[in-house]
Amino acid sequence: MFKRKVYDQLLEWKNEWNGKYACLLEGARRVGKTTIAEEFARKEYESYVLIDFSNISKEMIDIFDDISKLDRFFLRLQMETGVELYERKSVVIFDEIQLFPKARQAIKHLVKDGRYDYIETGSLISIKKNVKNILIPSEEHKIRVYPMDYEEFMWATGANPNVLNMAYKSNVELGNAANRNMMRDFRIYMAVGGMPQAVERYIDTNNFEAVDRVKREILDLYFDDLKKIDGSGRITDMYKSVPCQLAAKKKHYVITNATGKQKTRKDEERLFELIDSGLVLPCYNVLNPTVSLSQTKDMDCFKLYLSDIGLFTTMLFNDSQNGIEDIYKKLLSDTLPADLGYLYENVVAQAIRASGRELYYHTWKKEGSTHSYEIDFLLTSKNKVIPIEVKSSATKNHKSIDNFAMKYSKYVGERYLLSQKDVGNIGTLKLKPLYMILNLLHDL
Repeated sequence: MFKRKVYDQLLEWKNEWNGKYACLLEGARRVGKTTIAEEFARKEYESYVLIDFSNISKEMIDIFDDISKLDRFFLRLQMETGVELYERKSVVIFDEIQLFPKARQAIKHLVKDGRYDYIETGSLISIKKNVKNILIPSEEHKIRVYPMDYEEFMWATGANPNVLNMAYKSNVELGNAANRNMMRDFRIYMAVGGMPQAVERYIDTNNFEAVDRVKREILDLYFDDLKKIDGSGRITDMYKSVPCQLAAKKKHYVITNATGKQKTRKDEERLFELIDSGLVLPCYNVLNPTVSLSQTKDMDCFKLYLSDIGLFTTMLFNDSQNGIEDIYKKLLSDTLPADLGYLYENVVAQAIRASGRELYYHTWKKEGSTHSYEIDFLLTSKNKVIPIEVKSSATKNHKSIDNFAMKYSKYVGERYLLSQKDVGNIGTLKLKPLYMILNLLHDL
């Protein structure tokens, strides 16, 4: 079991609500929801029952036919599982709750009864669809589970994030050798990603071909899931096109570029189902960054990033003629020939979203030109807008963020340019290496 930040969120839920709310762990498939829930139950309760609705017996299903008499319900549950439950000291885990909506509806009555705690896990790709004809419980405290971030990856691989934190707080150049080594470690994370199975395979084998096979299995699982909710294959095409559209430097996601066909209203529904699945991260264009970013976001103009940088890397090089091991070697040594700024954009987007923040960017026309300026990401801190630009290598060209600072000078706080370069400053523009993104987010 890897150390995950979600564990602390579960502790807060348990201590704060004391049985008044069930906890719903929701997220994409294979991000570790079940593992986290069971580890938490094992350590924080005297006993627990795990009901896996993806592999459930008829006898267990029959228990949920009548929950009007809860004494009988709990008696049958303990007899069927062989686990004794202790009042206010036991938890029941409903795993893959989206597969059995009747159990989710029962949460309202089980929580009101108050004898035990309840943790639900659900895959976003279907949890919002399988709610017809049921009363969705309001007694749910939702926690979103994302793939492992860089700090969690460091914990898993035995690295010490405190060293990185001290380097960030020192705010001085680390030197070429130290920066190169830390950047290479960060690119390993980009290559492996944060899916727990891929991280485990990397630790066990130190073999990127083996890691890539795990990631391809996860992608195949996602493709199968998407085909189940859309037999036309268009939603799958939309998902597969995300790396290509970022590579093409599109100003926003274009449905027709993904499907190759004229856009329909149904395509728009498919796209928002894809967003709801948690497999992609929407980043919305902000029309007016001088006010609340959420209030002026353009719901029809957004980019999409993948929820896991490791899956992004695998999809990006899916059709490459070079061997997988050769591609990974070039990625780790920073010798891939293409401009991979969008790859670094994706890892930053993933970090921002996993920190609990929404994703926003901003574009505006250059005066006397058909071209536009663009800020990759906008954050807020202390009533100020924080622009962030991401570069794969060179830091000399930063006209967009300079122009943004002049255009919105009253509203702009610190400005950051993230790249593979060392810590530094260009005037008031702060330069930070990409591996410090989590430290920066924590500091804002």
